[in-house]
Amino acid sequence: MKKVILLSALALSTLFAESLTMYDSVEVTRSEPVYRMVTVRSPVEECWDEKVPVSSGSDGTLGAIIGGAAGGILGHQVGGGSGKTAATVGGAILGTIVGKNLAEGNGNSQPSYRIERRCKTRYIEKTENRLIGYKNYARYKGQEIVKFSEQPLKRIDITVNVNY
Repeated sequence: MKKVILLSALALSTLFAESLTMYDSVEVTRSEPVYRMVTVRSPVEECWDEKVPVSSGSDGTLGAIIGGAAGGILGHQVGGGSGKTAATVGGAILGTIVGKNLAEGNGNSQPSYRIERRCKTRYIEKTENRLIGYKNYARYKGQEIVKFSEQPLKRIDITVNVNY
């Protein structure tokens, strides 16, 4: 019989169990800054002026063809008999060489240059301690409470649940 009464009392107490929620705030006793080591990469642009040769845009092929043709025609005019063929070939060879050199600018002209701005980006790495936030400490009924925040806090809001 005692077992039946005890089990009934236990069942009734769980049916009528309630909870109570309260909100409170406690004063922060101390705030400690929290730092973390971070590596920072900063770009640095280095620029300089550089002399660059200006290309005439021709590799001398057209000059060689025109010079060879002109030299062949002039050589053909000079010789007679079998010497005429040798003069034509010699004139074509000399005309090709002279025409190519003139077209490439290898005559009396000086090579020309222009100034170009060149830049290169490099990175400087440095390690530094950065502040990432604060650990705020408080006590509530003998228990220590710790809350992380971006700024030091004066108070910490808490929620207290009481079940009965």
